[in-house]
Amino acid sequence: MANVTVIGAQWGDEGKGKIVDWLASRADVVVRFQGGHNAGHTLVVGDQTYKLSLLPSGIVRGTLSMIGNGVVLDPWHFRDEVAKLKAQGVEITPENLHIAETCPLILPFHRDLDGLREDASGAGKIGTTRRGIGPAYEDKVGRRAIRVCDLAHLDDLDAQLDRICAHHDALRAGFGLEGIDRQRLLDDLWDIAAFLLPFAKPVWHELNAARKRGDRILFEGAQGVLLDVDHGTYPFVTSSNTIAGTASSGSGLGPSAAGFVLGIVKAYTTRVGSGPFPTELEDETGQRLGERGHEFGTVTGRKRRCGWFDAVLVRQSAAVSGITGIALTKLDVLDGLKELMLCTGYELDGEVIDILPMGADEIARCKPIYEVIPGWSETTVGVTEMDKLPATARRYLERIAEVTGVPVHVVSTSPDRDHTILLHNPFAA
Repeated sequence: MANVTVIGAQWGDEGKGKIVDWLASRADVVVRFQGGHNAGHTLVVGDQTYKLSLLPSGIVRGTLSMIGNGVVLDPWHFRDEVAKLKAQGVEITPENLHIAETCPLILPFHRDLDGLREDASGAGKIGTTRRGIGPAYEDKVGRRAIRVCDLAHLDDLDAQLDRICAHHDALRAGFGLEGIDRQRLLDDLWDIAAFLLPFAKPVWHELNAARKRGDRILFEGAQGVLLDVDHGTYPFVTSSNTIAGTASSGSGLGPSAAGFVLGIVKAYTTRVGSGPFPTELEDETGQRLGERGHEFGTVTGRKRRCGWFDAVLVRQSAAVSGITGIALTKLDVLDGLKELMLCTGYELDGEVIDILPMGADEIARCKPIYEVIPGWSETTVGVTEMDKLPATARRYLERIAEVTGVPVHVVSTSPDRDHTILLHNPFAA
């Protein structure tokens, strides 16, 4: 049985939460390996809706869940999210959730800096969630981070606090703020340590043991490949690597552990925040997609921009992430459209190209090259067998596989976890 890595193959918000939840019933362990609580995953189970942003989606199934070292963790948000899920009947304990001891912490001054920078950027706003993700990753790379394991030794943090304050106090002064209140920070950390430390484990060691046992491991990515700090639409990206290869570095397993790479794509395209978007629809069709698809960010509540399916983006995501198969979500949102447009290439300054340029200005000048595909009038909501889909819907799926070069293995026909068509079981690869 193969391990499975789930990643978003567009700009995030592809419906990874539902697919991970659905696959979690077939897995022994679910692992988050990058990002932070800027990642919104919504799960619909019967009449219950669960909104997660930091916890692995498998936790709702009761599957053993782990937060890998590649994640930046806000301990206070973690406590709040655990309490929120507990109120919905989901018990989260150190027995079913383990957090890597080496996870860097997102601290209050990281959130401050994130918001201050965004507000001061004017037309250069990135569109961050203002949750401190980027500044926390900067401190990790700058070797200033306080990590989960440090909470067990708070009396010995003077040298690390000196490094933190030397960096952040100068930045805060530039924004007219006082320096970090070291004593208050320590008091806050003492307060949260007792709650967080019982979850701290050597996740890399536990995952390697699970792999030796032959356990099925499901790696859960956050955001999408086009938000990858190296391969995305820079600078309008997140602060971590979102490609499948990060499952290795962000969990402590070797690169061969990633297994089957399942790329999640919507039947159309969306993005949140700033940045170029070649197939964006600023008309009634775009509004219809947004309304029918309930396109509002789980974390921020911001309205998502909507556009036609862009095969150029997905081809590129498949290449840099080694995507084995596609899970296509929100097919039902397209019900009732007479015709669909599918982008297969771009025209850039009079030249036809079939890859996404890396410069934001160049991407903004790309004009999509479309082919027209007939739509369907029948409903696809709740369909769980491929041959029950309208013939034109099946043709749309076939064409997506053809132009992206990746087979469609899973199709989602509503937010409900059971409204899913399985063409190939990734764990059986």
